Amino acid sequence: MADAAPIGVFDSGVGGLSVLHEIRARLPRESLIYLADCGHVPYGEKTPEYIRARCRAIAEFLLARGAKALVVACNTATAAAAADLREHYPQLPIVAMEPAVKPAAEATRSGVVGVLATTGTLKSARFAALLDRFANDVRVITQPCPGLVERIELGDLDGPQTRELLQGYVAPLLAEGCDTLILGCTHYPFLRPLLRELVPADVSLIDTGAAVARQLERLLQVRGILAEGQAKKTELWTSGAVEGFERVLPVLWRAGEAVSFFPD
Repeated sequence: MADAAPIGVFDSGVGGLSVLHEIRARLPRESLIYLADCGHVPYGEKTPEYIRARCRAIAEFLLARGAKALVVACNTATAAAAADLREHYPQLPIVAMEPAVKPAAEATRSGVVGVLATTGTLKSARFAALLDRFANDVRVITQPCPGLVERIELGDLDGPQTRELLQGYVAPLLAEGCDTLILGCTHYPFLRPLLRELVPADVSLIDTGAAVARQLERLLQVRGILAEGQAKKTELWTSGAVEGFERVLPVLWRAGEAVSFFPD
């Protein structure tokens, strides 16, 4: 496969742009195609079967556009569909997300770790396996966060509704003594500034965007398909309203980039 072929990155919506930031920073020479499945956001309350069907449709679209690798920039999609994608595309490098339980367990001083995530992620067998593997010596308190993804999709990162929601989700975790919070959804890193207002300065906030970018680089190196030359472009696609996606881009990504519509 040509080294210049693009990397396909997708999420249920705009949250995966937080991962795209990390990939672009680490791999500036790579061409990237990002697809926001905004027409079907959020994934967190949907069935695994529904999410798998969406992920296959998106993967087919990205592969048709020449993708040499896939990044599942969504914790809920990873839990529901990563294994299915790897089974259907065994020769394709696929990097997926998972809540940062291991680094959080290593970072905590109090021995109490809080997890902010979607209902789908927290109910998944994959998340249960992470706890079994890495959290035996710490207490993990999970907090589903319905409504947060929808606020971020609107570009509302610090408004009254977002602030009230986030405060309500964080307060019980702090009351239990959590000194480390896992941001278990790719949308949530965009709330870091607000979280820093709501939690004590010594509470660590951990996500996995940078780790995903490193793993992607490693897989491309192993395959010998890292791009060379000058910095490359990024294509942006959405299955939702293009106008809505374009409105939120200046808040989450950068202004002036064209957005195309991905039809269902």
